Amino acid sequence: MTRRVALAWSGGKDSLLTLERLRGNPELAVSALVTTFAEPWGRISMHGVRETLAEAQAEALGLPLIKAWLPWPCDNETYRRRFADALVPLRETGTQAVAFGDLFLGDVRAFREAQMQALGLDPLFPLWGETTAGLARSFVDGGHRAIVVTVDAEQLSPEYLGREYDRAFLDELPAGVDPSGENGEFHTFVHAGPGFRRAVDFRTGRREIRDDRFHFLDLIPLPESQ
Repeated sequence: MTRRVALAWSGGKDSLLTLERLRGNPELAVSALVTTFAEPWGRISMHGVRETLAEAQAEALGLPLIKAWLPWPCDNETYRRRFADALVPLRETGTQAVAFGDLFLGDVRAFREAQMQALGLDPLFPLWGETTAGLARSFVDGGHRAIVVTVDAEQLSPEYLGREYDRAFLDELPAGVDPSGENGEFHTFVHAGPGFRRAVDFRTGRREIRDDRFHFLDLIPLPESQ
């Protein structure tokens, strides 16, 4: 008997690798993607990707997209409540677990485990403990395509914003920058590759800076993705 699993989905490469692992397990069935959006801008939290592109991405992957809307800034208690509001209907229709793409941040894992326990859901961490360099290479070598949409200028030069997440990108990263961006150095948007029914089409727009630190690249959906 298969277990129904929802996936906490950011739209980036680690989420895609997690989805790939889940789909490769015959004992699991992915029920939905669950994404947090910042209410003031209607964009994926921290990644800055438009809601319409997230919808196109989920449709291309053949999964429903469940949205949790967060204020900005958002404290932990509000996050717990809003995320729970998105998960409870899934639990009531048979979802038994929630998967996360975290790799090694123990405090983040503990936070998620406590929240899932309170909701009666099992937390799953399919990528936990694997080397970030190995995962980065497996993403690229697996034929997936992603673009860098957010850069933390305190950890990585904004010159990397808008780059394709490919072998050249990985080879050119400065020493000390995690190749999977697990410390928040950068975030990505996956737009094509295995598992996609079709590529998500977009063009690049303007660059924005928030809090004098975070650099965002606006991705504008083309008609095919709207």
